[in-house]
Amino acid sequence: MEIANELPHLIESRQLQARVNKVEQMLYDTLLSEMKVLNWPKEKARINLWYWMRVGNMSMKSCLALYICPCSAVRASRVTGNSAWLTWFSALLLWATCGRKDRHNPKSKHRKFPMRKRKEHEEGDKRKVLPRNLALPFVEVSRNLGLPPILAHADLVLTNWTTRNPERSLEIRNLDIIVSLPGGESLRGFILVTVLVEKAAVPGIMALVQAVNAILQHRDNSLLRALQQLRLSIQDITRTLGQMHNYVDPDIFYAVIRIFLSGWKDNPAMPVGLTYEGVSTEPLKYSGGSAAQSTVLHAFDEFLGICHSKESADFLHRMREYMPPSHKAFIEEIHSAPSLRDHILSSGNDQLLTTYNECVEALVELRSYHITVVTKYLITVATKAKGRKPNHLPGPSQALEERGTGGTVVLSFLKSVRDKTLEAILHQSD
Repeated sequence: MEIANELPHLIESRQLQARVNKVEQMLYDTLLSEMKVLNWPKEKARINLWYWMRVGNMSMKSCLALYICPCSAVRASRVTGNSAWLTWFSALLLWATCGRKDRHNPKSKHRKFPMRKRKEHEEGDKRKVLPRNLALPFVEVSRNLGLPPILAHADLVLTNWTTRNPERSLEIRNLDIIVSLPGGESLRGFILVTVLVEKAAVPGIMALVQAVNAILQHRDNSLLRALQQLRLSIQDITRTLGQMHNYVDPDIFYAVIRIFLSGWKDNPAMPVGLTYEGVSTEPLKYSGGSAAQSTVLHAFDEFLGICHSKESADFLHRMREYMPPSHKAFIEEIHSAPSLRDHILSSGNDQLLTTYNECVEALVELRSYHITVVTKYLITVATKAKGRKPNHLPGPSQALEERGTGGTVVLSFLKSVRDKTLEAILHQSD
């Protein structure tokens, strides 16, 4: 966890690559030492280590994530019931047993890992390539998890929080993040407020399941209660989102935090994408972390029967590829369920229609409020940045000024999904 704990400093001081190389050498030396003690031939050792890791029920993401995405490793180790030290040791094994072919060449006379010298590139070239020793294991473990190899909402938010006191309630004063990036307290606030937004959505997600069952069983009273619970949940999400103003500084979000969520798809600052060395000879493009990668509003839209414009719908469906597979499957289950709108219209139940419309109106209010938040944290700050160059913050590329973290032209996208939500209001004559 040493690199994870020092990640913000290593990034800001431009020492991350040097530290990774140092740790890689240390891990390889440690493995060689262990094999010498056990008197294992190299190939036999490699096979046994991989077998141990498999039968030990270790998630591949748990093995690597201490270096690439430590938050996922901590969460995965909890899910699989393994302790943090087991995750660390498995990371050592994975790091030492995969990567460059010359590590495992039985004819090699070198005891130390052959650290090849890299030609120094211009700053603009460095960001185009993810080194092989990171790219290969990162892509492999991401494939095993069913997620793209990039920092996503699931990594930064869903698996990156813990309680300070498990006996107390889940409020921001009792929460902390597991892994940090540059951004200080504003980053912590950004992540934890988003965690609380997800928490506020839990009653709404439960209401969807109850509502689908009520439709299937023709129990309109149960459906009415589920819709009322959904409305309250959406309103709670809006209130919770308002906490962002208390914990996140707009300048820090714009100039620091947003850069780590920009990705390399639909990003004018990286138009060709990123080359994952050893994985593909051509650059790959992945969107950055975005609230659109959360399951919540996707599920609400599917249940309420809200239809977005083709451009917005295409983007939202692409964001589902960045969700954990079980989350994506849940949205698809809601999509395949009987139509709520058709049921309400055929029932002739005015109370159901009114409550449905209240849910839609609550969702419109949430999306309108989201536009207000984005205007404050992105558009307003970008306008100020055009007229001055802050001397205390690193400025993001001008190409990103009107882009959301997922790569959208943010205001036009948000207004479109808000307006299409409003169009879903039902009238009895429909």
